[in-house]
Amino acid sequence: MQRFILLRGVQAIFTLWILSLAIFLSVHLTGDPAAYLLGSEAGRTEYEQLKKNLGLDRPLHIQYIDFLGDIARGDFGKSHILGRPARDILLERFPATLQLASAAFAISLIVGIPLGILSAVKRDTILDTFGKLFAILGIATPHFWVAIMLILLFGAILGWLPTYGRGGLDHFVLPAFVLGWGAMAGMVRLGRSSMLEVLDSEYVKFARVKGMAERVVIYKHALKNATIPLLTFSGLTLAGLLNGSVAIEVVFAWPGIGRLMLQGIQTRDFPIVQATVLAAGLFYILTALVVDILYAYVNPRIRYE
Repeated sequence: MQRFILLRGVQAIFTLWILSLAIFLSVHLTGDPAAYLLGSEAGRTEYEQLKKNLGLDRPLHIQYIDFLGDIARGDFGKSHILGRPARDILLERFPATLQLASAAFAISLIVGIPLGILSAVKRDTILDTFGKLFAILGIATPHFWVAIMLILLFGAILGWLPTYGRGGLDHFVLPAFVLGWGAMAGMVRLGRSSMLEVLDSEYVKFARVKGMAERVVIYKHALKNATIPLLTFSGLTLAGLLNGSVAIEVVFAWPGIGRLMLQGIQTRDFPIVQATVLAAGLFYILTALVVDILYAYVNPRIRYE
């Protein structure tokens, strides 16, 4: 097991290094922040001085080496637009994204997993039809369109819920539901297919032949094995929700990481873009590592292979 964890840890570090290289190169190919900040009327002297102040006059490989050293210390540089450390701005926005992601994740677990399991247990019933329709709509319907429709209904027409900003619990209802909409649909579909596969397995048929009660067969023998794929999906889903959805945060004016990332891209604020994208990638990598380890504990065949 230790060898398995060590191997996954090395793979995570290598993936993070590849991500840092990709971010550094892609951000520098999007444009010149010095030219953007000064505008077209600035003189050559001002332009060269600003590039020197920003550290953009050095060779690209030297900039990357310095960039790696800075992120190893947790220093993403200072925002070109806001004039503050990008790390501080990121930490200010993170609680908003964490709260929204937690609410969306809780909704997806509470609704998605039970509905998927019940849809499989009650195969070919009205409940199963509803579960399949719910999964199809959740996967196929664009989130921004669902957000706009809910804002129109519950905000403009009925006036029941606030439609923008971060405030009390009522501010979480619409953005959390929309953000968790796709995750709910995925859990319903995966939970249903996984449960159907387990229910058709030989050991479940044997348990029924022995005369065990259907409740015991489902909850004691089938449910545990059916939730193994959901463990992986839930972990990666949580990482995706933590990263924040740019579309949802923009539509609901939610002050999270996703909206901050978009603002950084629009203004060519390199430190902000690098900080947000690296944070998003780090969430994914660490979550995948934890899920792999948990998956190996739940299913010993994984770590032995």
